[in-house]
Parts: sequence; structure tokens; C-alpha cells
Amino acid sequence: MIDIGVNLTSSRFDKDRDEVVAHAQQAGVSGMIFTGTNVEESQAAADLAARYPGYAYATAGVHPHDAKSVDPANLTMIRQLAQRAEVVAIGECGLDFNRDFSPRPQQEAVFEAQLALAAEQSMPVFMHCREAHDRWLAILRPWLDKLPAAVLHCFTGEDQALRDCLDAGLYIGVTGWLCDERRGQQLQQQVSWLPDDRLMIETDAPYLQPRDLRPRPKRSRNEPKYLPHIAQAVAQLRQQPVEQIIDCTIKNTQRCFSIQ
Repeated sequence: MIDIGVNLTSSRFDKDRDEVVAHAQQAGVSGMIFTGTNVEESQAAADLAARYPGYAYATAGVHPHDAKSVDPANLTMIRQLAQRAEVVAIGECGLDFNRDFSPRPQQEAVFEAQLALAAEQSMPVFMHCREAHDRWLAILRPWLDKLPAAVLHCFTGEDQALRDCLDAGLYIGVTGWLCDERRGQQLQQQVSWLPDDRLMIETDAPYLQPRDLRPRPKRSRNEPKYLPHIAQAVAQLRQQPVEQIIDCTIKNTQRCFSIQ
């Protein structure tokens, strides 16, 4: 199975990155995509992916939290990173109107600039949307027929938002959020709506450790080795064999990101 969203450049992995990857491989994780969230992290993600050829890949982009610091030179650097073999998507890009760490007009401009870059490079986009669905979709929609694929990662939206995303032809990334008995109830219902050919799985490590892991890990840090737990939870909620979940999510990930 392939983890489409791992923040392995996070400082929470500074002491044991190689061990984290080894533990994931031992758990059956057959590939990872490292998330780029700004120019520096995108560079680091690509460099890190290059250490695991044929196993790890990376995205290159600017998260809406970092949009306030973007200038044309940053976008030029993202374009250059996109030429690297390890980089398979533009992102993480999008809108976040929950925390508003960057002004909304700046978030919107940087999101659209990255959609234009992805279209120019014929690359998929790896996207973030939090409490901004209507505006996010309005910006995205005109670009959809110019992009080879688009993924909304870590989906936690409302029912209508999911319907809109499916109508738009997006892939949907599902995390351990659905393992949270407090906050994940809506996603537990929604995951059964996803067609087999739109589903992807991810940990978003080091964030969103599944709350129902037993025994409870001593550390709160999420790791890609927990991806099989998420796959099993998705399978149970969808009433499908876990082997089917693994097979379809691998195929979707390979098709979307053009990886083998």
C-alpha cells in the first residue's frame, strides 16, 4: 500500500527518519509520497525521496499557511523542483480559512498560481481545503480540464463538499481521522460513498495518529507504519476485503501520480 501524504521532513522525525521508513516497509507500506509545504520543505522532501529511489516520491508546493511569504522567485523555484524525477505533484496547495495564517486574498492568488503551474507542467495537484470549500472549488473548477489529476488530501468536509469533489472527478485522501470516535463520525459514514477508483489512503504523519490504536503508542507522533491500520478501518467501514482496498488504492495512486 502507498501512503500519499507523509510529512517526513518534520522536525519530529529528525532523530530517526531511516528507522521510520524501515518500520513502514516492515509493516507492508510499499511506497510513500513526502509532502512539500513551502519552498524549503519541498526541496527537503525531494532530497529525502531521492534517498529511496523507486520507493519514495515528493510533492513541491506552498501550503496556504505559507502563502503570505510567497513571491515570484518562490514559484520559479517550485517550477524548477517540478523537473526532478522524484517530484510527482504540485502541492500541498489550497485554502485554509480555519486558521487564516495567511491573508485570504494571498492564499487564493498563490493557490491559483500553483494550479497554473501544474497545468503548465502537466502535473497533478495535491490539495488542502479547510473551511473554504465554496471558494476553493470556484478557483479550482476552471483548471480541472487542464490538469491530468487532482487530489484533495485529508478530507474532513461536509457531505455536500464530498459530493462536489466527486462530481468534479477528484481523488480523495482518507486519513486516520476516521479512526477518531469523537471527530471522525461523519467521515466514517462518507467513506462508503467513495467509488473504488477515487479512494486513496494516507497517514499525514506525524499528525493525526489513529486514536483507536491498541495498545496505545507511547508517543503521540503518527507514523506511516500505521497505514495498514487505516486501510483495515476503511475496509471495515466499506464492508470490503482489506486486500481490495489495498489493490484499488495502489492502482489509483499509480495512475494519479504516474508512478510504478
